[in-house]
Amino acid sequence: MAVAPMDTAAAPARRARHEQPPAGGGRARVNRHLLRLPFYLLSLTMVVPFYWLVITVLKPPAELSRIPPSFVPRSPSYVNFYDPGWSARQVNPGHLAGVLQRFQVDFGFWRFLFNSVVITTSITVGSLLICSLAAYVITKHQIKGRRVIFLMVIASMMVPWQTTLIPNYVIMRNLGWLDTYTAYIVPALAKAFVLFFLVQFLQSVPDELIQAARVDGAGEWRIWWKIVLPLLRPALAAMSIFIVLAEWNNFLWPLVIVQSDEMANLPVALARLNSYFGAPDQQGAIMAGGLIASVPTIVFFLVFQKYFTRGIALSGLKG
Repeated sequence: MAVAPMDTAAAPARRARHEQPPAGGGRARVNRHLLRLPFYLLSLTMVVPFYWLVITVLKPPAELSRIPPSFVPRSPSYVNFYDPGWSARQVNPGHLAGVLQRFQVDFGFWRFLFNSVVITTSITVGSLLICSLAAYVITKHQIKGRRVIFLMVIASMMVPWQTTLIPNYVIMRNLGWLDTYTAYIVPALAKAFVLFFLVQFLQSVPDELIQAARVDGAGEWRIWWKIVLPLLRPALAAMSIFIVLAEWNNFLWPLVIVQSDEMANLPVALARLNSYFGAPDQQGAIMAGGLIASVPTIVFFLVFQKYFTRGIALSGLKG
């Protein structure tokens, strides 16, 4: 018990040492910034494309084809989103349809945003529930062959998912699910990496906690819902980030199964927009669509950034 007073007495001294400026003063600070200079330059290469996206959206069509291009819009405008002077019945070279006016489907461009939100939300919630339930069974139940099942799950991660593209398409076609939300969601619910991650996380939970709940009369569903899921909350939050980003930007599988404009998600809609309107003065509307599509992921990342970095750290430690 004599240790506590010594630590208490030494605490101000330790704080004072930490608060002291580093040896060398300003020169050390300059050297530290010089060492970080390559990382500053690397971060600029990541920011420049997004800056170019924003200024292209703000340029009117006449300024988009100007050579040399301007790095600051001379006359900022919102016509790439919505041009009030455009009319579908009257062709006027001075007015081009904005991205919100170009799709002849119900609700226009917002229909694709709605599709992406529904698909991403359904896959994220569904896969987290299914994988958490499977992880609970594998780690906390003495079932025959659970090690073999887990090894098969790990082995499936070694197979490129592109090799399953044609078999999955044939299954969807035979079931009559092509061009439906079901074809988007069902094949994406079982995610081997999420199951592997949750199994690693659940192995650190003591079995005595589950046994105590069983002794108190709780059923397996209640244990999973009331005990396991709350314990998995950090891991589920981290995995939700990866799933949301992957499904929001998913392009190849939707391109294969989508046949109508109404069922396209945002990446497929933007690809079709680029193929239909590829002229230089049309690029502003395409960029406007890309900006609208990127805003939800940016907001989602900023809100859940701490879970994202924690998830990377956890995957490194557990993997």
